[in-house]
Amino acid sequence: MDDHDEQAHSSYHYRVIERAIALIDAPGGRNRPLEELASDMGMSAAHFQRLFSQWVGVSPKRYQQYLLLGHARTLMAEHFTTLDAAQELGLSGSARLHDLFLRWEAMSPGEYARKGMGLVIRYGWFDTPFGQALAMATPKGLCGLAFAGPAEQDQTFADMARRWPRADYIHDPAAPAPHVTAAFARQGEGRLHLMGTPFQIKVWEALLHIPPGHVSTYGEIARRVCSHKAARAVGSAVGRNPIGFVIPCHRCLQGNGTLGGYHWGLSRKRAMLGHEAARRDACTRPTTAAEHIFVADGTISDALR
Repeated sequence: MDDHDEQAHSSYHYRVIERAIALIDAPGGRNRPLEELASDMGMSAAHFQRLFSQWVGVSPKRYQQYLLLGHARTLMAEHFTTLDAAQELGLSGSARLHDLFLRWEAMSPGEYARKGMGLVIRYGWFDTPFGQALAMATPKGLCGLAFAGPAEQDQTFADMARRWPRADYIHDPAAPAPHVTAAFARQGEGRLHLMGTPFQIKVWEALLHIPPGHVSTYGEIARRVCSHKAARAVGSAVGRNPIGFVIPCHRCLQGNGTLGGYHWGLSRKRAMLGHEAARRDACTRPTTAAEHIFVADGTISDALR
């Protein structure tokens, strides 16, 4: 099975998971027996269990623990990441813990002020583990990744295009395809072209310091990038993140442990957090430093030489 087929299967599995989340998150949501949950979605228990395992690698019963509302508070209590601690562990600057090898480049303030004038952005639609996604790329890397539900493609494209209204958009899925593969199949090198205000880029860089399966807060990020009093401005910048999942705004929670918002839907945010937590807990093989290196300034760190 090639990467495209695997992503298509993952996207189908996510639609199953999304329906399960809607049931669990409904008023009075609770842990449901496998047979009941499968029946609610019109599947046999064996089929539903198989799809679940293929998507996340743990049982539906175990995964429901990651989806219930209290899981965000558990993450806050047990897997909260302060950015100071990340620095002490060598997770900032030229290297940090991450599940992808990324390079990024930020556009200049002048380029941002031109709102994409003279820039060619090539785009395509892709199946991902979290549903259909619109991926956009410039010659420097992935500049947009937005998720869409059924019948939301036009709305999602318009939302992304409004960010750089003077750019030229060309439908060319081959351009962003390698970046999508790097993000979801963990193959190849992912390059990002961050296109935002200097403040937004500082916030997005801070998000990139939160390891998979961990969370931080708007207040913590505000304290790190400027002042703890700027949590509202940080929240706005987080909400404007144009590269969903890869720049992990889904790992940012409110200070009281609640999920907060998510531009592409709280069910998808909950699914991402649950997916990462399940994979973190299921992982038994220690990783090497070279597998978890982030390069911010375009240079190869010594750990990879």
